[in-house]
Amino acid sequence: MNIEQFKVHWRDWLMLLFGAWLFISPFALGYSATDVMMVMWNPVIVGVAVVVFSIAVLRKTQVWEEWVLLALGAWLIVAPFLLGYATMPAAMWNSIIVGLLVGADSVWSLVVMLGRGGHKTA
Repeated sequence: MNIEQFKVHWRDWLMLLFGAWLFISPFALGYSATDVMMVMWNPVIVGVAVVVFSIAVLRKTQVWEEWVLLALGAWLIVAPFLLGYATMPAAMWNSIIVGLLVGADSVWSLVVMLGRGGHKTA
């Protein structure tokens, strides 16, 4: 990857890091051994999905992939309340903050892409 490609895809690499963090966060933040299994499995599953879609965007960018990432970000924001772990601060704030970051990254990418006719350059 040359510098021009990195300038175009840096948000996609950042999204990949968000997904990797989601995957390891239950273990890093110490809430993987809780009674509420969704506290652990939600970020692991969503993290894998974010990584997969980030790799897909890096290979060949499609607008729909960014919309999926935006939906995953929105899901992360509401998941603590819908899955019942809003009372666990570490898990809740991790989900909300990473959800906001994933959502913001995908919105930014969508704005850039749609301003260029639905495609990134390079």
